[in-house]
Amino acid sequence: MALRHAVLAALLEGELSGYQLTKAFDIGVANFWHAQPQQLYAELTRLEKDGLIEGREVAQETRPTKRLFQVTDAGLAELEEFTAAFAKPSFIRDDLLVKVQAADHVDTETLIDQLTERAAFARAKIDLFGKLLRKIRGDLTEEEFLRHGRPIGPYLTCLRGLALEQGNRDWCERTITVLRQREHTHVRH
Repeated sequence: MALRHAVLAALLEGELSGYQLTKAFDIGVANFWHAQPQQLYAELTRLEKDGLIEGREVAQETRPTKRLFQVTDAGLAELEEFTAAFAKPSFIRDDLLVKVQAADHVDTETLIDQLTERAAFARAKIDLFGKLLRKIRGDLTEEEFLRHGRPIGPYLTCLRGLALEQGNRDWCERTITVLRQREHTHVRH
């Protein structure tokens, strides 16, 4: 997947400024695609040049003029083509997993500290995803929203982000427990 597809998908819900797009990425899209604000602004420029989005200027009374972007028909066609293509499986690349792989030969307290920090990060993301899911579905129960609610795409990707972070939290907590238990029994090779 290219950043262009993630930006096009983020713009499907309506016109956004570059600033609003960075916020949308921070809240929702970041659970499956990370990008720095400068990357997003550069991608908006490329997408507009390629005719996949169009921008318009909006004058504001007390602020500088802003540009709002929306997906064009060509952009929708690009997303259709992308959606039809085979989705490659994702792979984990995580420095912390490399460190845990070496657990038998390194200071486990350092690992435990890093695992504790990662678990705290996961808990914060779980809380954020919970709030976002409640905001998206409004007064509907999850079952009602999954049957009839809109927008379903962002909701489903948010559910995936939630499950990922719950898995991260659970793995970190279990790994901490295992390392602490092994510390107390002095099992080292």
